[in-house]
Amino acid sequence: MAIATAGNRPNHIKVVTVPSSSFQGFTPTGLEFLQQVVKENSKEWFESHRGEYQRHLLAPFRALVEDLAPAMLAIDDQVETRPAVGKTLSRMYRDTRFSRDKSLFRNRMWLTFKRHSKEWTDAPVFFFEITPDFFHYGLGYYSASKATMDRFRHLMLRQPEEFARAAACARAPFALAGESYKRPLIKDQDPALASWYNRKSFAVMTTDNNIASLFSPALVARLMRDFTRLQPLYALLMRVETLKQVPLEDL
Repeated sequence: MAIATAGNRPNHIKVVTVPSSSFQGFTPTGLEFLQQVVKENSKEWFESHRGEYQRHLLAPFRALVEDLAPAMLAIDDQVETRPAVGKTLSRMYRDTRFSRDKSLFRNRMWLTFKRHSKEWTDAPVFFFEITPDFFHYGLGYYSASKATMDRFRHLMLRQPEEFARAAACARAPFALAGESYKRPLIKDQDPALASWYNRKSFAVMTTDNNIASLFSPALVARLMRDFTRLQPLYALLMRVETLKQVPLEDL
């Protein structure tokens, strides 16, 4: 199978050949496991059902990462693509040390494609997440710092053409999400720009309640297509990463 992907230059297209899909879809059993693990909320229950987790969640997630890896490496050859928990795949166990919610397990599972970073919450990431009731995917930050967003806003104003390409690729089915400041940072700004400019952090994502889509191998081609389409935004966010080495007053 071949897929056309965007390279580093806006008009540069390269064709990536990927092997036949090994991902055959998730299963209703996997989603039922996500429902039950939180209700049961015990290590004993999880261990007695570990086989279901491995067959119906972990195995298909690994296959999905493997199938998506060539397209993601075409976008950025430095992203992590190893199909392992703690690398591209989330853990089922929750860290309850700093949370009021003391449930031991999550009712969702996700994959990410990102460069290695100690400050992973403040770095751009492609993501895909499933829950028992819906799934969503996209690109953005888990929780961008003010320093990161200040540099993003700097690029918006100084590189308007590059920002326009980034904003255009985030059209439907993607939508911009993230908390905004209560007061605009710039008065009387174009609403289309202000929607981005006033975010404290952001992601562009699409949410789908059609759970049946998870059960098909066609999910691979869908994610390849949509992640590749977001390449101009990813390129802009990687520009922001380079600016983190420069004091804001020197930009």
